[in-house]
Amino acid sequence: MNEEKLLAILRLQKCKAVGAILAKKLIVNVGDVEQIFKEKTSHLSKINGIGKHVLKHLFEKENIQLAKQELSYILDNEISYSYFLEDAYPIHLQHCIDSPILLFQDGAIDFSNKKIISIVGTRNMSSYGRDFCTQLVEDLAQYNPIIVSGFAYGVDICAHKAAIKNNLQTIAVLAHGLGQIYPKVHKKYMQQVNENGGFLTEFWHNEMPLRENFLKRNRIVAGISKATIIIESAVKGGSLVTADIANSYDKDVFAVPGRTTDVYSKGCNNLIKNNGAFLLNSAKEIVKMLNWDLKDTPKTIQKQLFLELNENEQKIYDLLHEKGQQMLDVISLECNIPIYKLASILLQMELKGVSKPLPGKRFELA
Repeated sequence: MNEEKLLAILRLQKCKAVGAILAKKLIVNVGDVEQIFKEKTSHLSKINGIGKHVLKHLFEKENIQLAKQELSYILDNEISYSYFLEDAYPIHLQHCIDSPILLFQDGAIDFSNKKIISIVGTRNMSSYGRDFCTQLVEDLAQYNPIIVSGFAYGVDICAHKAAIKNNLQTIAVLAHGLGQIYPKVHKKYMQQVNENGGFLTEFWHNEMPLRENFLKRNRIVAGISKATIIIESAVKGGSLVTADIANSYDKDVFAVPGRTTDVYSKGCNNLIKNNGAFLLNSAKEIVKMLNWDLKDTPKTIQKQLFLELNENEQKIYDLLHEKGQQMLDVISLECNIPIYKLASILLQMELKGVSKPLPGKRFELA
């Protein structure tokens, strides 16, 4: 990625009035992130959600200077990053509509392994929770999953340490920039995590661990994996927020049951009771639900279609062939086709017998 494009992404990311969803809408409608800041405001204002308030903040001069400073830090320190439209971006997170447009990482993270699970829970972990977490990761080790958590006290750090002990890759998703560390007492684990995976964040290097950042962090933890596992939680807590987000992403959620009298089992018990999570007794439930016990089967050779597809139709076909069914918004982002054009293209593909619509604005090949 050239510096001009990265600068434009940072500038867009810094705009307080533009969240991840609106940022993606801007990129899709304009066609390129660099073009956003070259486009006439009269054109931008025609995009749904772009009003005077957004335009005012979008072109703030202060953001340009701040973006240049962050760009210098990234280049000087050789910080790795991934853009949401690039292959290096985590595939499971890419399909989440509110995922960050840019992620920063440190360590030796390898996203080629698609078996990713998130393990979260209370900071006030009991011996029961610690034993369950440690045994669960050990039992899953033969399937070589990536273990994701938030590097916090309790369940988080237990999951990271268990992954390292079993030679598994582990990813710590941070609620602050790479130039910070929280909690500071966990600094002693940084080298081990970096050598066995690494750190991931959407926040700039000097961003502090503010309260609201933890909620943003939770959506990455929920979206980056195939399933989220809750090991101990009180009736209210951040891990339950992560479970709710994972459910909204249509991800599998598991919760470890506990005694009704245990404060830090009540959250998990409620999740299970209200069908917000599958009951988790052992690694077997995860293996079965995620189909990890199935042997890899040889890939079938793609049948040739005796149809002429135009450029946009071919883009959509290639995406659906490679990644399976996709949401309308994701197709728009991946193929760089505005939604107002996409609907008619998909209709033509349906009439040709190439693709078909599914409930929830999803599409797949016919």
